[in-house]
Amino acid sequence: MFDIGLEVSVKEYLGLLKDPYNLLKMANELSESLNGNRVTYVVNRNINFTDKCINACKFCSFRNRSGFILTHQEIAGKVKEATEYGCTEVCIQGGLLKKADVEFYCSILDSVKSVSDHIHIHAFSPMEIVHMARNSGVSIDKVFEILKEHGLGSMPGTAAEILVDEIRHDICPDKLTTREWVEVVKTAHKNGIPTTATMMYGHIESWEDRIKHLLIIKGIQQETGMITEFIPLPFMDQNNELGKMTSSPDGFEDLLVIAMARVVLYPEIPNIQASWVKMGIKLVQAALHCGANDIGGTLMEENISKAAGSVSGEFLSKEMLESIIRNAGREPVERDTLYRPVRRE
Repeated sequence: MFDIGLEVSVKEYLGLLKDPYNLLKMANELSESLNGNRVTYVVNRNINFTDKCINACKFCSFRNRSGFILTHQEIAGKVKEATEYGCTEVCIQGGLLKKADVEFYCSILDSVKSVSDHIHIHAFSPMEIVHMARNSGVSIDKVFEILKEHGLGSMPGTAAEILVDEIRHDICPDKLTTREWVEVVKTAHKNGIPTTATMMYGHIESWEDRIKHLLIIKGIQQETGMITEFIPLPFMDQNNELGKMTSSPDGFEDLLVIAMARVVLYPEIPNIQASWVKMGIKLVQAALHCGANDIGGTLMEENISKAAGSVSGEFLSKEMLESIIRNAGREPVERDTLYRPVRRE
């Protein structure tokens, strides 16, 4: 076994897969060394403001299904429901509207702030950032400066898929490149905006591609320290072009990906999330003993995974999330977007 504190090669990480059960055990031990028996969750709401999109990613089942665009009043109504439920965060993303510029995206932030000055706004993927910068003729740096003034609190590190350009060329040729994704995330961090990081796996990529992706994320975190969590997202194969070529990964592979993420990203990123929407409740409970220490949020609504075949639902109450964690033998802790404990009166 290599010394995990030293620089490790892709080949050495691949070697861990020769003994998968030892990999799962190691990941669990590393997770417990960082987080003890605690498993976190967030009370949040997803808001997808449009399914209209000029891109044509092969894995997307959400694009142009019904052609909706939420009005500012509808967004505000969803935020009001979220605040009444006790959400500490709204997560906002959508398709790419042809002419959407910085002003358009700021109007969404303003709709949230018109309801609540306190709720954290976790919004807009790196692809959306590049899109609004292009449409506005301004730099990525300027985009973040403006969005922050309008209340952006953090950015989801989505649109990452696999950070290997050969794979991206096949599955999302219109999307930003690996270099652009890294630039956007680092620029967010430079402007004091934390981000998450994600990886969509289980389609045409290899384990080597996955590990290269993880090492890019690790490198960013070593440089900036502003990635709050890593979220592995299994490919969902229903109602999309890529699903005609390959199928979703099985549950054991999901656990191996979480375990590998824990090992590669140790100790820089302490939080690895297992998505109950993508994986289902029982598999998430297993993941809590294979390197994961977070199960995501209440969501209240979820459109993208549902369109791609997820059957796990769109909403789990705070009480249900805590029950899931306890039944897995872990201690539930409510957190906010930045992983600070939430204490309710």
